[in-house]
Amino acid sequence: MAEEILMTVDEAIEYVRNNVKVGDTLEISYNRIYAPGEVLGITEEDEVTGEGLRVNLQLNGEILNQAVEIDFKEIYDDLLEMNHITEDKEITIEIDF
Repeated sequence: MAEEILMTVDEAIEYVRNNVKVGDTLEISYNRIYAPGEVLGITEEDEVTGEGLRVNLQLNGEILNQAVEIDFKEIYDDLLEMNHITEDKEITIEIDF
């Protein structure tokens, strides 16, 4: 059974930075988009370009099976929920507005 946690967007981004590893499954729900996939990499913020924390995902799907990069700075106001799945546990993070 998944553990459910209520966090602010900033806390959720910190959670990703500190807990999500390459090979984990991360399911991100923002705006009207659901992006489930395997984490290929995590890139820290870039103050020169203004990009935020970015996660590269290999999307899980029968039709769409591509790699995408999600910039948390770009989806900051639209982030709704994330599921972090590892071999040991599943954590559902709900965003508190």
